[in-house]
Amino acid sequence: MTNIRDLAKMAGVSVTTVSRVLNKHPYVSEEKRKAVLAAIESSNYQPNINAVHLSMGKTFLVGVVVPFIDHSYFALLIKGIAMEALENNYKLVLFQTNYDKERELEALQMLKQKQIDALLICSRASGWPTIADYISYGPIVLCEDGREKNVSSTFVDHYRCFLFALNYLYQKGHQQIGYCIGRKSGTSSKFRGMAYKDFVTRYHLQHNPSYIFNHCNYFEDGEQVIEQILKMEEPPTALLVTSDEVAAGIVTCAHKQNISIPEDLAIIGFNNQPIAQMMGITTIDIPLIEMGRKLFLQGINPSEQVTHQEMEMQLIERQSV
Repeated sequence: MTNIRDLAKMAGVSVTTVSRVLNKHPYVSEEKRKAVLAAIESSNYQPNINAVHLSMGKTFLVGVVVPFIDHSYFALLIKGIAMEALENNYKLVLFQTNYDKERELEALQMLKQKQIDALLICSRASGWPTIADYISYGPIVLCEDGREKNVSSTFVDHYRCFLFALNYLYQKGHQQIGYCIGRKSGTSSKFRGMAYKDFVTRYHLQHNPSYIFNHCNYFEDGEQVIEQILKMEEPPTALLVTSDEVAAGIVTCAHKQNISIPEDLAIIGFNNQPIAQMMGITTIDIPLIEMGRKLFLQGINPSEQVTHQEMEMQLIERQSV
């Protein structure tokens, strides 16, 4: 493979001159510039991009950790991240982990080995001590409330958001309220669980564990929720569903089982997906694309101090409550 020493020999100039031409330095005579360009063309020279990045101290690659890429929540985050990456001439390295801690460690190791410039963690299985061990190797940005941690974060206050939605349903006359989540062990789910416990305590309501539905990630998961509700002697009259996609699945299956929405079962979804608008589902609008943009910018601006950006939510009232 041709290198710059070969180009210098072919063009009859110094290595320094070749370097100046490659870097578009203005102080090179036109004669020497033409000789170097002719050598580049005749040899089909291609610069070693790794060497270029090494000299600049950057790879222009940003890692993005997501559990699933086909989940609407993470797909919109990735869309925002990708839009900002394009505008800043960066490329993305996606790590789909399926909440496998070993795969998260692979991403952290790439940061440690300087193969990526920053790591954005959209959702994690690893505990905070594991993440903290890698902070010194490069910028790590969390898509969760990181105000008590020494890394930047962009997040939604899921405790406040969930409590707001629960109070809304209560004001609408509901006391038997349940909720659907993707996984109980998630950081966001823990805040939602705290909000739920505080809510039932405040209004002296019964805490019914069977009203909490786990592993609800996709449209088809709505079927299992309806199946469980049909088996209950005292089913919930309202559900908070942390994904509009799952909420749409619940509404679809409810109609098949002659469960009237919202008379028999009120539904509030999350994220304000197009499917919620099409099906008239009341939802909590979370600006996921904008969140993705902010996550990326926090990652590529490590010279700035650690920052925490809370995103505001908005209730979109439709026909499902």
